[in-house]
Amino acid sequence: MIDSTTDELHTVRDWLRWAVSRFNEAGLCYGHGTENAWDEAVWLVLATLHLPRDTLEPWLDAHLTKPERLALLGNLQQRVVHRLPTAYLVQEAWLGEFRFYVDQRVIVPRSYFAELLQTGFAPWIQDPEAVESALDLCTGSGCLAILMANAFPNAAVDAIDISADALVVASRNIADYHLEDRVKPVESDLFAAVPGKRYDLIVCNPPYVTADAMAALPPEYRHEPSLALAAGPDGLDVVRRILAAAHAHLNPGGVIAIEVGHNQDLVTAAFPDLPAVWLDTEHAQGKVFLLTREDLPV
Repeated sequence: MIDSTTDELHTVRDWLRWAVSRFNEAGLCYGHGTENAWDEAVWLVLATLHLPRDTLEPWLDAHLTKPERLALLGNLQQRVVHRLPTAYLVQEAWLGEFRFYVDQRVIVPRSYFAELLQTGFAPWIQDPEAVESALDLCTGSGCLAILMANAFPNAAVDAIDISADALVVASRNIADYHLEDRVKPVESDLFAAVPGKRYDLIVCNPPYVTADAMAALPPEYRHEPSLALAAGPDGLDVVRRILAAAHAHLNPGGVIAIEVGHNQDLVTAAFPDLPAVWLDTEHAQGKVFLLTREDLPV
């Protein structure tokens, strides 16, 4: 039953105000698609009520039915008490205009590659239509593989992940976008299942959280699979393996781009002779580095 307090919340406006107050009171952590309590509340309320995510004003004074209030209360309690990210509660995440199904088998999509792929990886890829083979390494939900298929219309895209559970989610998203004929989920420990295969472009958002950062993660991030986050003392255990093998999996002139978050200094220290090019986006600097095949160790 709804208690006497929440029973007084009749409209969408009422619930949004109450949600923001509770989020601030609980000191929630954001970063799974929003950056503050208001945006988080709007997303959770609209998604729970199955309303369009990009329009709020028409619904603010709409009265809610009792089942709707119960559903909202349940999700808000999960967000505040158990610190579950909204993405898991409403089973969706967004990269730009692209919506993806997510659950706790995958990390919530949040990648700087989304901006880079909007422009077809220019100027490093001069002709997007000339890309015939691409790889999303450590694909998780399959979101970047789907964005790659959109950016490079003639490319066959492999979506590799070591987690069979993650690939179930990726397969669902691939099917949602009707890309089964172009995007192939592959269960593999990095390149192990594709020996000898070469690509024009590889993008990778690997595990890169350092041991110290893992120990300090807010509760929201502890609901995500640690396999997709933790990467040893300096966060570069997986990156080292990728760089050691990538040359053999790129076509001549091919490029690989790897996201490492806040670890630019760690990468530079670990690979002082690597001619990495650090890529900037509108919202971030130095989170992704790029190498050509010719720059990589043989």
